[in-house]
Amino acid sequence: MFSSFSIRPSHSRKLIPLSLIFIFALLFAGNTLTAQVNPVNVDIVRDKWGVPHIYGKSDADATYGLAWATCEDDFSTVQKMLLAVRGRLAEVDGKGGAMLDFLSFISGAQEVVDTAYDSSFSPAYKMILEAYTQGLNEYAKEHPEEVLRKGLFPITVKDVVAQYIVTNMLLTNVYLDIQKIFNGEIKNYEENRPSGSNAIAISSSRTEDGSTFLAVNSHQPLEGLFSWYEAHIVSDEGLDILGGTFPGGMSIFHGTNKYLGWACTLNHPDMDDVYKLQMNPTNHLQYWMDDHWETLQVRKKTVKVKLGAIRLPITKTFYWSKYGTTIKRKGEFYSVRFASNMDIKGCEQLYELNKAKSFTEWRNVMRQMHLPGVNFMYADPDTIFYVSNAQLPYRNPAYNWQKVLPGNTSATLWPPVFHPFDSLPQVLNPKSGYLLNTNNSCFDVSASADNPKQKNYDPTYGYGTDKNNRSIMAHFLIHGYKKLTYEDFKRVKYDRSFNDSLYDYGLSNAEQLFRLSPKKYPKLADAIAVLNKWNCESDVNNQGAALVTFAMYPLIDKITSRGTLYESNSFTENEYAQALRSAKHHLLKYFGSLTVPLGEVQKHARGHVELPVGGMPDVIAATMSQPYKNGMRKTFVGDSYIQLVRFSKDTIKLETVNAFGASAKPGSAHYTDQMQLFVDQKLKPMTMNREQIYGAAERIYHPEGTDRSKEERAKK
Repeated sequence: MFSSFSIRPSHSRKLIPLSLIFIFALLFAGNTLTAQVNPVNVDIVRDKWGVPHIYGKSDADATYGLAWATCEDDFSTVQKMLLAVRGRLAEVDGKGGAMLDFLSFISGAQEVVDTAYDSSFSPAYKMILEAYTQGLNEYAKEHPEEVLRKGLFPITVKDVVAQYIVTNMLLTNVYLDIQKIFNGEIKNYEENRPSGSNAIAISSSRTEDGSTFLAVNSHQPLEGLFSWYEAHIVSDEGLDILGGTFPGGMSIFHGTNKYLGWACTLNHPDMDDVYKLQMNPTNHLQYWMDDHWETLQVRKKTVKVKLGAIRLPITKTFYWSKYGTTIKRKGEFYSVRFASNMDIKGCEQLYELNKAKSFTEWRNVMRQMHLPGVNFMYADPDTIFYVSNAQLPYRNPAYNWQKVLPGNTSATLWPPVFHPFDSLPQVLNPKSGYLLNTNNSCFDVSASADNPKQKNYDPTYGYGTDKNNRSIMAHFLIHGYKKLTYEDFKRVKYDRSFNDSLYDYGLSNAEQLFRLSPKKYPKLADAIAVLNKWNCESDVNNQGAALVTFAMYPLIDKITSRGTLYESNSFTENEYAQALRSAKHHLLKYFGSLTVPLGEVQKHARGHVELPVGGMPDVIAATMSQPYKNGMRKTFVGDSYIQLVRFSKDTIKLETVNAFGASAKPGSAHYTDQMQLFVDQKLKPMTMNREQIYGAAERIYHPEGTDRSKEERAKK
């Protein structure tokens, strides 16, 4: 993303382009510390896969342990979000880091937290925030050689909460409109369509054994920022949940406790608005509002960008209007208004979701409405439920909120008051017995009769009606079973096929590739023949998928570079022919054939491990890849952390897998140990049973590093 968002050196007028691709994702939490955790009250229990099961006497103890364990496994990534909040990520990651530094600044995260922190959280939750912050600071103090930049630590609770603002700015697609402004394409703005992630719930009425099934299956980056970290957090105060969080997250973002579980996927109602300001021709900082001139606040930000051995100071100027964040582009000023920098309480709401013990309790927590976006798919032994959650303001229906709005009237300046939870599209226990979301429309999540009806919702919500290949295939496959076994459920989740029209793929007319005429393009006749024989599958041995992959990615790259990845995109016949010509040349150059097994050209790789892997964009078991070595491609986004759950009246059965392993540190035994499971579409059994976890532990220790004695372990 942001391929055309540029930064300007403070001493030069030349533009330096930045690129930041596929930032997706979920939430984080976090002056002075008043509650100190004693590490002796915390056990970190590592299972055979290195997954941390963290036990504390209090919720604060367990949260401290989560901070410590996460740092042990991926301290580098934990620090990078903190650096971005401080405007210092560019000092480590260069141009790409500068982009996140500037986005953090644009969000106003630090100012929002400074203003709202004292009044936003309960005293009990402030202890959680303080314990988490203490864990990060004490790990940094004990491991100074791992600290990326001098002066980052100690961090404060406000730094930790500020991460939440930045993450939600990305989660709710605000960055896409910012990218459009810098690309000069904002006038063509209509709607953004994020994609990536699956969630499926099957009620007990549709399963052979009477269990409820849940698939937690977000599509995220496989490494680094916004990748998934698996953990199990337990306390004597009732916290007991296993699932995925981001490195630096202080609670589980989606997963399962002993009573219930949920999955999250990105949704796409209208969660931000763009305004063109009417500027004063004689004063470039004044804009017209109602019947008078207002003055823009000037906000400059300088970051130090790592360029080889030097760090070059780069300064950009932003502004602030009554609408909020304001950006100048070619003499015109645009403001972006969004809910995700107006409310910092979402991290406490997530913590309360972690502790919910029933659907009623869970839904009441959701009704707090502090989480600015994403779909939630819920399941327990008796209930399945879906909601397209979002903080949607009360908008004046006289305006078209899907286009750029006039920035000269308070009629378009909505207050930070949002529609209630029960007014959002949602489905509870549908007669069809299933719910699914693959970032498709909230009006297409179950059988037709069970779906919410678009006419029943405020049109200013901006919900679309779009489908994608994943939704089409998931509906089709589920409808094929009267009742599903658990193995059937796995087959649905791990499907790698396309419907016959190759629907979506980020393109509205992708079928044109398959309609190319060998008579018109005789030099492509052999490649066209391969396309015509392709069976729309993308398993590791498929011999047609490689050609399709190399033809499609250049087109997807073009869409990404112009910032329209999630919109309706089409290409001309000649452009499709050129894409196929390029794919043919590439395969013949590097592999000597047009019919190469997909696993030979696409790898799942980390360290010294390199494995063939199937999958393509927008199949249910999605894989996104990028150029690798020797003409191959390497996975970097798609299926990542997967959790499959079976709820029955008296038991919960879980299986999970992560893309690489529990640790992101190359020296760890758990750096690559889940890779074979991952590419083979297999999972590892997990348990929340304390006795079993302690009995089979690889290691048990306190956060400061002291291993528990055999006597202590026996007592535990």
